[in-house]
Amino acid sequence: MHIRRSPEEIAENRARYEEHQKKGLEFAPKALPAKSEKPAPAIADSAILHREVIPGGWYWSTRVRTNEVLRIALDQGHSTVSVVAWNAVDTTERMNLPDTVKVQWTTGLGKGRVIFSDMGKVMFSIVEDSSGAHDCLMGGSTTASNAQKYAGANGPALRNTRDNLVLLTTKAGLDKRDIPAALALFAPVRVDAEGKFLWKPDLVADGDYVELRAEMDMIVGFSNCPHPLDPNPVYAPNPVTVTRIAAVEPAADDLCRTATAEAVRGFENNAFAAI
Repeated sequence: MHIRRSPEEIAENRARYEEHQKKGLEFAPKALPAKSEKPAPAIADSAILHREVIPGGWYWSTRVRTNEVLRIALDQGHSTVSVVAWNAVDTTERMNLPDTVKVQWTTGLGKGRVIFSDMGKVMFSIVEDSSGAHDCLMGGSTTASNAQKYAGANGPALRNTRDNLVLLTTKAGLDKRDIPAALALFAPVRVDAEGKFLWKPDLVADGDYVELRAEMDMIVGFSNCPHPLDPNPVYAPNPVTVTRIAAVEPAADDLCRTATAEAVRGFENNAFAAI
């Protein structure tokens, strides 16, 4: 059932939200850094644990340990990469984008932000990011969205994010009900004044990269399929490179761990769970 709200009620709800947001942001005294510089710096051979090139339309999953870093790089042209994750010790704990957005008061995930689990712990720290254009609202493609978008081009038969996540989840010994909302990296989705989703291609470029530091042992899954809003009428996702980098203990004043009160509490939850 669709409930239509009056302009007055919408304005009242917006004002209430903005007041809560203002109070929340008062506890975030540190300014976040600028985007990471390009090109991405070289990684020492001794620090590379594994490097995987995910072909366009395909998926891959891996296990990572605490403080290891995953670099996701667009070194062969633009693609959107959807990411999901589970606690490797207790897979009932999974990535939670609604909480990630809610407790940090922003949908703008970038360098200096963290990604929370559904148990209030930090799963990832975004330690490097040259783009800052990631979608945590819409999710990935489905058979239906491909059929609509690529009509007349065998759309239903093209690989999509939903089916890829079902496959990688099953191979990890989990069920499709365990799939969390996926974070779409390099998906320049923005919301206009009327609440409509827009695709802003100028926000992403070839050579962009993101580095996610694992804050717990995890199973991490990736799907390399076009975003539903990507205006390209041709299904042609480029290969994406994911590099697993050896762990280094973060400094005590690490930005991601200290930038916001919410992150501090999240890391306190991580420490408590480890006792």
